Amino acid sequence: MKLFRICLFVLSATSLAACHPGTPTAPVDNIATVNGTAISRDLFNFYVKNAAASQGKDPATFTQQQKEEMLDNFVKAELVVQQAEKNGILKDPQTANMIELSRLNAVQQAFSENFVKENKPTDEELKKEYDSDVAQMAHTEYHVAHILVPTADAAAKVIADLDKGAKFEELAKSASSDSSKAQGGDLGWQTPDRMVKPFSDAMVALKPGEYTHVSVQTQYGWHVIKLLETRPLAPPTFDSVKDRVGQIVLSKKYKAYVDGLLAKAQIDKKM
Repeated sequence: MKLFRICLFVLSATSLAACHPGTPTAPVDNIATVNGTAISRDLFNFYVKNAAASQGKDPATFTQQQKEEMLDNFVKAELVVQQAEKNGILKDPQTANMIELSRLNAVQQAFSENFVKENKPTDEELKKEYDSDVAQMAHTEYHVAHILVPTADAAAKVIADLDKGAKFEELAKSASSDSSKAQGGDLGWQTPDRMVKPFSDAMVALKPGEYTHVSVQTQYGWHVIKLLETRPLAPPTFDSVKDRVGQIVLSKKYKAYVDGLLAKAQIDKKM
């Protein structure tokens, strides 16, 4: 860690000198030194800010004593790192890999946060995404019930009993293996996207009051499904989901950007 900080300092100083010859660099405000290694106030403040965020606090709420204790902890961490360097820990492949992964994560996070700041979606982009999502949404909700049994023969018996006039709710309570049996098999209001496809396909094909005369098999078993009623499903208003739509647009923009980098990159994989 110390060597990494020194390299960054040298690189920055060299770059500044190259861009602004003759311009003196601003002195670094250090809050402490440990065996000659400086801890900058800016780095320590960043440490405090992150500690506050992890506790859901405002950094300004920390007392002077708490900050002094945090600085003591920072100093201890620096001492451990210095000793680790002396012991050759940085040469350990596992440690080197951990440091590199941390670097990749930190830089990627910083880049993505900067990308978000520089690529705010326009109202036109938000509305276009909203309209596209609404067009793909279900426009009908289905109040549905079912009886779940472990075999096709058991389902056939349930259907035969229904055909003879047995009440669906009573059969669900006595024969179903699903937790909904206590409610007579009632699953409440559902949209097709919430159910596994064989179930949803059978559900939308029914008319209110009808039940399936052929059992429907899913990974859970065999279902006898009854449609109780339907109702129109209004989409959420644009204003109520605007923030979520913004996240979707940004996610798509970021993916497109990274895909563009991939398309232009020279990559040689050796798996």
